[in-house]
Amino acid sequence: METALKLFRSNIRQYGMFIALILIMLLFQFLSDGILLKPLNITNLILQNSYILILAIGMLLVIITGHIDLSVGSIAAFVGAVSAIMMVKHGMSFPVAMVLSLLFGAIVGAWQGFWVAYVRIPSFIVTLAGMLLFRGLTMLVLDGKSVAPFPEGFRSMSTGFLPDLPGGWDIHLLTVLIGIVLSVLYIFMEWRGRLVQKRYNLELLPVPFFLIKLAAVVIITNLFTYVLASYKGLPNILIMLFVLVALYTFVMRKTVMGRHIYALGGNEKAARLSGVKTKKMTFWVFVNMGVLAALAGLVFAARLNAATPKAGVNFELDAIAAVFIGGASATGGVGTVIGAIIGGLVMGVMNNGMSLIGLGIDYQQGIKGLVLLLAVAFDLYNKNKSA
Repeated sequence: METALKLFRSNIRQYGMFIALILIMLLFQFLSDGILLKPLNITNLILQNSYILILAIGMLLVIITGHIDLSVGSIAAFVGAVSAIMMVKHGMSFPVAMVLSLLFGAIVGAWQGFWVAYVRIPSFIVTLAGMLLFRGLTMLVLDGKSVAPFPEGFRSMSTGFLPDLPGGWDIHLLTVLIGIVLSVLYIFMEWRGRLVQKRYNLELLPVPFFLIKLAAVVIITNLFTYVLASYKGLPNILIMLFVLVALYTFVMRKTVMGRHIYALGGNEKAARLSGVKTKKMTFWVFVNMGVLAALAGLVFAARLNAATPKAGVNFELDAIAAVFIGGASATGGVGTVIGAIIGGLVMGVMNNGMSLIGLGIDYQQGIKGLVLLLAVAFDLYNKNKSA
C-alpha cells in the first residue's frame, strides 16, 4: 500500500488528471443515461475536439518555454479563409492548397516569433496584436461572408473514416485489429524499456504494478477501438492526431530540441549559459505553433465544409486551458504532450456531457472556468509542497 501511495505521489501530475478524466466520463455517462459512451457520441467527441487537441500540442511547447499565444484562433480562421479562396474560388487542388496553407502558417509563426525572440517584445503583446490583425484580415478576405463548399477529398480529412477490410463484417474489423496491434506494440515497448532500466540499475516499477499498468492500457485501448468499430471505425482525423502525438512525444522526450525547450522554460539565463540558443529555439517554437494553428484551421474548415468569418473564436482559450489542465506549469519548464491531450479531452468531455444533460451555456462557461482555476491551483500546490 505504501508503495502504491509513493508511486501516486511521485506521478500525481501525470496520473491525477487521467483519473479525473475517467471520473468525469463516468459521471456524465450516469447523468446522460448512458448516451456519453455510445459509439456515435464517442466519434462525435473526437471530431468536435480534434482541432483543439492539435492546437493544444503546439500551445504546450509555447507554454513550456514560458510564453503564450493568443493569436492561434485568428490564425486558424485566416488560414481556413485563404484555403477556401484557393480551393473554392480558384479551383486549386486540395493537396497543393493544404501545403501552401501550412507554409503560410509557418510564415505567420515566423513573423510573431521574430518579434518575441529577437526584438524581445512580450509574447502576450505580440500575439494579442496578431489576434486582432488576423481576425481583421479574415473578415477582409471573406468580405464578411462564408465561402463553401470544399472538395470531397479535403472534407474527408475531418469527416472521413478508415475503410474496412472486404467481407461485409458486422463490425469494423480493421479497427479491432489495429487495437490489437497497438496493444502488442505497447507491451513490447514497455517491456524493452524495463529491460533497459534494469541493465543500467535504474529504479524499476514493482512487477505487480507494472503488470497492472500494462493490463489497464491494453484494456482501455481495445475497449476504445471496439466502441469505434461498432460505428464506422477509425476517423481519419484520429489517425492524424495519433501521428502528431507520437511525433511530438518523441521530440520532447528523446531529442536535443526537446531537452532545450524544457531547459529554456525552466531557466532561460541558465539555458543560454549552458549553450542553448534560446532566441533561435523561441523563434522555432512559434513557427511550429503557426503550422499547427494552420492545420487546425484546415481541419475545422473541412469539418464545417465552409470558411466563416467567425471561425476560431475562443480556440486559443480552449487550447491554453487544455495545456494547463493537463499539468503544464504556468511558469514554464513543465508539461507533457499526453498531458495536454488529456486536458483537451477533459474540456471536450465536459462540453459534450453538459450539453447532453441540457445545462445552459452560461453554467458551462462558469464550470469550465472553475475547473481551469482549480487545475492551476493544484499545480501550484504540488510545486510548493515539493519545494
